[in-house]
Amino acid sequence: MTDEVVEVLRTVASAGTLPPPATPEAVAAAEEAIGLGLPPLLRRLYVEVANGGFGPNEGILGVSGGAAQGNFADIAELYQDGPDPSGSIPDGLVLIYDWGCTIWSLVDFRDPAGAMWVNHEGECWPQGLNLAEWLTGTLTGTLTVETLLESKPTS
Repeated sequence: MTDEVVEVLRTVASAGTLPPPATPEAVAAAEEAIGLGLPPLLRRLYVEVANGGFGPNEGILGVSGGAAQGNFADIAELYQDGPDPSGSIPDGLVLIYDWGCTIWSLVDFRDPAGAMWVNHEGECWPQGLNLAEWLTGTLTGTLTVETLLESKPTS
């Protein structure tokens, strides 16, 4: 599935709608700042396809020099500024997309598959998807804010 995601996003990038790819140095700097390596698919997308900007709506954050989102310049800056002022986000989870209304998608840098998590109003839970599945869902329109919130485990 990862090769398919890369190819679909290459097609989007060839239409000129995404920023250029990140340099390997920018990716390495982000990994150093975060203290963990990027999941392989995310690294590949940043270096081979585009430095962010892909995914839902205006797209995910890039690494330095890539797609920004609102006041957030890149994933490393956001992580360094304190990945979670509330203390509810476990170390190693990196904020990559702000859905608005205090809803964030995060990728688990401790997991090579890039398990996806949701943070909403200070609560954090695994979404039950990896990065490839998450991107596929955003590209096909099957992943929405509603489906994110529905993934919250019931107590």
